[in-house]
Amino acid sequence: MANVPAAEQAGPVDGGRLGQILDGTYECLARYGVRRTTMDDIAGAVGISRSALYQYVRNKDDAFRRLARRFHEEALEQARAAAEAEGTPEERVRGVLGAKLGLVLRLRGDSPHTAELLDDKARLFGDICGEFCGEVRALLVGLFAEAGTAAVGPEDAADICIAVVVGLEAEDNAARLLAPAADAITAGLLRAR
Repeated sequence: MANVPAAEQAGPVDGGRLGQILDGTYECLARYGVRRTTMDDIAGAVGISRSALYQYVRNKDDAFRRLARRFHEEALEQARAAAEAEGTPEERVRGVLGAKLGLVLRLRGDSPHTAELLDDKARLFGDICGEFCGEVRALLVGLFAEAGTAAVGPEDAADICIAVVVGLEAEDNAARLLAPAADAITAGLLRAR
């Protein structure tokens, strides 16, 4: 969270209440989408007054940015844990890719509106999505650099893996296809050991 602007950090406020507010923000997002959600909607979902809500978030955009950051940070922590886990390079790469795909499947599965948090071109979330993808790419580059690659460099190997996951994101059976796809790709990208 080192790159999070100070205005987006929880700060000295009660983290439990902020968590409830973000949960309420997510309920409103799923129901109405970003544009149609109001501060009154969020306050109502949490069961607090609108003025109390302003003690925790500056405005609706702040609430949605914090929510997007929370989801992306959770997925990034999973990706980091997978990259640092014991196991073969193939297993570690699969874990990193699984964290990225898991975020997408979760947000696309809850509501047509929740996928808005994944829009890397959106005014509110573009930088958060871009940072997340950059961090995932850096983890993959590190894994491929450590393991050694054949035919392409670690950067290209990471880009190939990300492209495959982006392609899987549109598939109905993406979760089932991830492991065999990741295994096939890493088998071709990693040097014979």
